[in-house]
Amino acid sequence: MIIQGTETLSSFIHIVSESLLTPVMILIVVGLIVVILCIGGLINERISRKTISSEELESLVRDVSFSQSHSEIEKLIEESNLFDFQKNVLVKIANNYDIGSEARKALASELISAEETKLIKSTNKTDVLVRVGPILGLLGTLIPLGPGLAALGSGDIVTLAEALTVAFDTTVTGLVIGALAYLVSKFKKQWYESDLIVLETIAEAELETLNRK
Repeated sequence: MIIQGTETLSSFIHIVSESLLTPVMILIVVGLIVVILCIGGLINERISRKTISSEELESLVRDVSFSQSHSEIEKLIEESNLFDFQKNVLVKIANNYDIGSEARKALASELISAEETKLIKSTNKTDVLVRVGPILGLLGTLIPLGPGLAALGSGDIVTLAEALTVAFDTTVTGLVIGALAYLVSKFKKQWYESDLIVLETIAEAELETLNRK
């Protein structure tokens, strides 16, 4: 009775395992397409990026620090080479010149935090692929090995060869997906971290200037 129950469970798991091969292969193909599109987006973003130089940053911080009014700060920000999201945050801070210094500081912190969250979300897709890609590759490796080993036992070399081909192909593709996704996430996070540092630096100078008014 116990043996029959074990055989039933084993047969059920075997059926489930084999039925997962096609969905896994479909997900691998989808993951590969997604990561290729992400690479295209990364290249496009790299070409279009015009980051502010250290000299420009120093000059802007000094100009903001010696500004005489919030409107002058706003004009300096708008005319700078900052990204639009950086300008939006800094202009909002300048426009709230009439509230208390602590409230303005809290607002600045919240605005910067909100932008940081948006930037982090933009890398969620590739962050997921970094982990999921190799997992799908591993599943694509293990699932066909069952039938392949069974075929080996019966002397069916052709079926074994086909199973091993699928196993190796899915493993390689899954690892490629993970590696490419990792590179995309790494570059984007480096860029965004630098952008946030620039934003925080100018925001600090802006807050100090507004606090003196």
